[in-house]
Amino acid sequence: MPSARAGRRLRDRLPVRLRHHWKPVTALGVGLAAMVYFLGDARISPYVTSSSRVEADAITDNVQGTVDLYDTSVSHSIQLAYQQTDFDKMMKEFKDDGTKDYIEADLTIDGVYLNDVGIRLKGNSTLSSLRGAKGMPGGGRNMPQGGQGAPAGGQGQKAGGKGGMGGMMQFNLSAKKPEELPWLVKIDEYVEGRAYQGEREISLRPGSNGQVPANEALSLSLTDESGQKAERYAFTKLKVNNRPTAARLMVEAPDTDYADDVSGGNAVLYKARASGSFEYKGDDPSDYETSFKQLNKKGSQDLEPVMKLIKWAGKASDKEFARDLDTYVDVDSFAKYVSSQNLLLNFDDMAGPGKNYLLSYDLDTKKFSVLGWDYNLTFSGDATTGPDDSVGMGGGMPEGMPEGAPGGAAQGKQGGGGADAKGGMGGMGGRMQHVLKSKFLDSDAFDGVYQKAYSELYQKFYGSGTATKTLQEIADQARKAGADSKEFDTAVTRLQKTVTDRRAALAKNKKVTG
Repeated sequence: MPSARAGRRLRDRLPVRLRHHWKPVTALGVGLAAMVYFLGDARISPYVTSSSRVEADAITDNVQGTVDLYDTSVSHSIQLAYQQTDFDKMMKEFKDDGTKDYIEADLTIDGVYLNDVGIRLKGNSTLSSLRGAKGMPGGGRNMPQGGQGAPAGGQGQKAGGKGGMGGMMQFNLSAKKPEELPWLVKIDEYVEGRAYQGEREISLRPGSNGQVPANEALSLSLTDESGQKAERYAFTKLKVNNRPTAARLMVEAPDTDYADDVSGGNAVLYKARASGSFEYKGDDPSDYETSFKQLNKKGSQDLEPVMKLIKWAGKASDKEFARDLDTYVDVDSFAKYVSSQNLLLNFDDMAGPGKNYLLSYDLDTKKFSVLGWDYNLTFSGDATTGPDDSVGMGGGMPEGMPEGAPGGAAQGKQGGGGADAKGGMGGMGGRMQHVLKSKFLDSDAFDGVYQKAYSELYQKFYGSGTATKTLQEIADQARKAGADSKEFDTAVTRLQKTVTDRRAALAKNKKVTG
């Protein structure tokens, strides 16, 4: 396979958008400098006046490929080739200050060659082992040691036989094994307007070979089959330069194009940032950019709807919350989201340390829906957890994790209820909350819609046998990609036990089965 070209001019190694638009960028810089000089401390807030639907940069070169990228019935392969000096520089910068910049690589996907794509490390604390610390996916810092954790693909179990930690993994990543690193592949980083089957980004998720995350694939499948929005996925063989091949899970990235698929393209999608908060900070949209990333319609919409939601949710009394939630949020959709996270034993959802959720604002209904993503810590708690219980990873707060979300304040201090609120993480000491989830679960007014959604999704996930059947299909797909080791077999067995125990426990709960 051709390797990434060496000796390119400096200007050619810059992202194409910067190369093409250096003049307006320079003019903008001069203008900003002048504004700072003349206006001093005056505050300027952005204001959006356009109501048109401004989409992302148009795709002008859509490479079709040979097989559908996320067709799980066929085998897939990905090869990446880059200059070692670029990789070494990237790794040094990440180790020094946490910077995750793109480097140039050549990509061959299912036999189709694409030159000059961008690749960068993807993840937060998942990558912490690269900086000299043991990493736990999902925003935590250190895995709990001893019997509570499951260091290898869910091979631990809660005391008392209450179900395995089916999704808990610990990754000891190394720069010497780039085929095991979590990567974000950006098709158009250096070639403007290019996409692969309409995709501009592909995410290679944490976990490889025996630790390839079958639990995440299962969660995505169940979420999709229930009619909720979920990223597509497939297992693939990954080869990086001349390193050995590794089995990996590739997942559709929640990017601009993904956002435009939500609600028929008439919704604005906002991605919560792991280091952010759901705290009201005033009326300046720019103050919320550290908490939420707007994924689409940036020319016509801004963060104002999110600001209004945050302000209302934080100040609303219990009575006001019960009365007015439907004004801001699609309640039925939210009930399905909250139910799904409990049923999938996902302690790292909107109330978790990684803040793994998306806010979708429908421009027709003017209401929000909450979407999930990043499911690599699902099936990681007590299989007997009921609909009124908080989902926890088992045991107390992991060693080294401060109170509240790493990098952010505890949500419980932002109007999200007390430490014992049902919307928090009971197994993590109840310190982590999200005001929407906490108040929703604590309000008697929503018991009916929540229980209805929970019962229906229980039947779709477990009662129908779908989870068991789907897991076996997923395991076969992963083995075809190279995850055919005893370690993977053991992880699948543990995950299957969690699924079986979960189904049996909930079947005994009259609130669930009626």
